[in-house]
Amino acid sequence: MDYVVIDTEGKPELSELAIIDSQGRVIYEGFSRDHANNGSHLPNLKSLKSLLSDFLEIVQGKKIVCHYAKHDIEVLKFSFDKAGLKVPPLEFDCTCIKAKNHWLGLESYSLEYLSKYLNLRVNNRYFIRDMAHSARYDAEFTYYLYRQLMLDQLKEQPNPFSSSRVDTPFQNHPDDFDTYHQQFITLESILKNIELDDNHQSKGAVVIGEPGSGKTHLMMRLTKARLSSNRLLFIRQPNNSSSVLYHIYSRILESLVERVGTFTQLDYLIINSFDKIVADLSNLTKKDEEILKALKDDNVDALGGEGTYTKAVYWQQIQKRINEWWDKNYSAGGFAFSILRGIIKYCSYTDYNYKNIATRWLAGQALSTEEAEKVGLPNWQENLSLEQFSLEAISVLGKLSILDQPLIIIFDQLEGLGLPQNKEILHQFGETIKEIFTHVPNSLIILNMFPDRWEQFQHTFDNSIIGRVSQYQIQLQRPQENELLSILKVKLQTINIPLEKIFLAEDLEDILEQKSVRAVLNRAAEYYNYRVCQIPLPSIKENVRKLDGNEKIEQQLRILASEQQLFKQALLGIVREIQTPGSVDMEDLVKKLVPEVEDNEKRIEKYVIEYLTKQKAYLEAQYHKLPIISDSDDIGKLKTIAEAFNNIKPIKLTLYKLGKRVLPEHIVIETERQNYVLGFLQVSPNQSFTSRIGNFNELVCLHPKDSFSLFRDERLTEIKGAVAKEKISQLKNSHNGKFIFFSKSDRIHLELTYKLIIDIQNRDLDVDLESALKVFINKPEWYHWLFNMFGFGEPTA
Repeated sequence: MDYVVIDTEGKPELSELAIIDSQGRVIYEGFSRDHANNGSHLPNLKSLKSLLSDFLEIVQGKKIVCHYAKHDIEVLKFSFDKAGLKVPPLEFDCTCIKAKNHWLGLESYSLEYLSKYLNLRVNNRYFIRDMAHSARYDAEFTYYLYRQLMLDQLKEQPNPFSSSRVDTPFQNHPDDFDTYHQQFITLESILKNIELDDNHQSKGAVVIGEPGSGKTHLMMRLTKARLSSNRLLFIRQPNNSSSVLYHIYSRILESLVERVGTFTQLDYLIINSFDKIVADLSNLTKKDEEILKALKDDNVDALGGEGTYTKAVYWQQIQKRINEWWDKNYSAGGFAFSILRGIIKYCSYTDYNYKNIATRWLAGQALSTEEAEKVGLPNWQENLSLEQFSLEAISVLGKLSILDQPLIIIFDQLEGLGLPQNKEILHQFGETIKEIFTHVPNSLIILNMFPDRWEQFQHTFDNSIIGRVSQYQIQLQRPQENELLSILKVKLQTINIPLEKIFLAEDLEDILEQKSVRAVLNRAAEYYNYRVCQIPLPSIKENVRKLDGNEKIEQQLRILASEQQLFKQALLGIVREIQTPGSVDMEDLVKKLVPEVEDNEKRIEKYVIEYLTKQKAYLEAQYHKLPIISDSDDIGKLKTIAEAFNNIKPIKLTLYKLGKRVLPEHIVIETERQNYVLGFLQVSPNQSFTSRIGNFNELVCLHPKDSFSLFRDERLTEIKGAVAKEKISQLKNSHNGKFIFFSKSDRIHLELTYKLIIDIQNRDLDVDLESALKVFINKPEWYHWLFNMFGFGEPTA
């Protein structure tokens, strides 16, 4: 409900009246001509009846806020009676009563005492007794008192601006649909064009925007709008040049097993495909009709319980129909029929464990004999080419989507690919994108890019790649001020409070000066903490990354303006103290005038720790949502981390070979002290596992001065084979080798370190890499034994 703040003077009859709106503006000030104490020199002098009529017109439908409302109600009631007017029903709120309930045990609850106690200011001036008891003056201080009471009630609420970054399109953040509306419409129209194209040719779009401009946020909006009809696939940057396609396919598969209401995206792909296939058949069987009804009703239980003969028969019919369609329209060679079989197997299961096994099979990972029998899928051959398999699997998904809706394939957080150490990954990524355009139909392929990085990519990729990727270029310019205000208001909807009740006009001026949407939200978060929780506000949040020339000048000007304001307030306080000794807390004034300067290193450390704490909590919550774990991806992460630590201490990365024999994916880290060989062996415990660990053990013997560690995620299939166990024992018993089951803590530290580095490279985290990594090295609570192998000893407590 909207409100106004009023103050009345006069007793028992109204002599003057002031009204403040909910934004703190004086919208009415009037004096009664009928009051004996009011001379003709006063402005807006009116009859008592006119004054009250103006009052009623303004406050109609609004809550009326006063300090010591009982007095104002008595004055108004008496005055209405004298003017011969009927008193309508009015809703009052009293700041005096509210203050007594909120701040217990104060010496006084007068407007003067509370204004001084809370350091309230109007026009940068503290409360002065000699100016009190004018309606306007008291109403203005009552407004700020009421505002402070409302803000204090928000202390238990989370900061609505603190979560300013969208990490994945599957998240749910408040969204202002008017911001980038035209860009969103463009993406929608591209999807429509693909849908209407008889050839279902894939199209590319580059979404170009500065860091923090809202590229991933726009993808989230597209997801919300399209997830009920389209399959949306989200891929972060690859980290291993030898497995770019497999990385992309793995992330696609992880997206497909995301739930959308009742089912996963992959379930809906098959449900919709089957519906379209049988719709074109003239010879529908009873079985087809029963399946169709169950799927349309989202009632797969009607097809039989888990493990029953009935269910097997129904899903065999689904398999048969989809195979017939495929055979009619596409070649039967390659992995296609096997992949289709695996997808349908996945969809036939409702039990999470069965779905998880089928997902790993769809990822090209060999299963244990027991697992393969459990889901009724044949194991892949040991020599399966994961890159070739991945391209065909993505192609199968694209062709299936023709029966559904176009795929939306989003590549995000690609900025790190432009770094010198990732030159080979970038080249391979470009070739892979070209392959996807060639072999995967019915898809909108989106690349989210910074302007300068897009320029670099254009000089790196050949014209055939650029031409396909950038059929559409969608620019995200900094929104206008009114759009930024709308974004702030949308964020506040979570706590159902207007923007003006939290921020002053000067707050908003500073907030809206920031360069990007994210910077605006981050600054709003700081002001929210300042106004609501009294957490000191940095006069200017100095960027912790290096600033360019213009940024430095802008920052210096803003610091000067802030210091000028501070000195002005201090001077007013000193004048007040001279006039009324004891009215100003001089110790507090000195602190404000000469604030303790927080050490820049400490401030960066605090900033990084806040980030790590938040991300760690997220990773812990997601831990049992098993991703597709692969050797190549984990080694890519280790390599990225090692290259980042190279900024602090020189590290050389190499590889070992053992003729043509296959070794576990590994890196060799050469430090001044020792060589560390780190490898991953995530494959199922079969012949491949045994031969690879055997070859690794041979390396251990050949390099007795090196330290060898072989890791395996504890969530993967248990190792039961006698030979495999013997090989593990050999590694453990060697003087320079370890076999380590990666625990939850180990996994979270690895992912957290990797994510920190990638977020800095993508400028999602505004801090320099070296300062951030020093938190890991210097803080025992964030240190992990893995950092020993990068040449860093454990920190002292």
